[in-house]
Amino acid sequence: MIEIFWGGFLTILTLLAWMGQLIYAISPALAVSFGLGEAESDVDTAFYIDARGEAIWDSLIIWTLPVAGILLMLQHPYWPYFALVGGGSYLYFAGRNLTTRYMMQRHGIRIGTSTNIKMGYLFITLWGLAALITIVLAVSALQFKV
Repeated sequence: MIEIFWGGFLTILTLLAWMGQLIYAISPALAVSFGLGEAESDVDTAFYIDARGEAIWDSLIIWTLPVAGILLMLQHPYWPYFALVGGGSYLYFAGRNLTTRYMMQRHGIRIGTSTNIKMGYLFITLWGLAALITIVLAVSALQFKV
């Protein structure tokens, strides 16, 4: 039962990140209209360029954690492997985002509107925590298969 709950929660939460990054990578204007990113005029140019580059790269790699969630719900034996790769990607994604945003803000670089910054910190923290929990679950599942 916990597999279905956590797998479903993980899939929904991480699909939001992956789809958001995919949309931002393909069409920043569309992403801004959905509230998934900052308008170029609301942020410093360096932050905008960094966020765009990150969105392009993330759209290629962070699909692995939603797949892990789906595989976990199906109780497929490969879920822990996708969870470790995806969890590591999302943990890096969250850590880098939190650190970069904090440092840029601290140095007076515009990183967006107050509301978007707060929402960003909230979701980035949730993705990082979900990654950590999923990594622990995956390692636990693999312990018995060695």
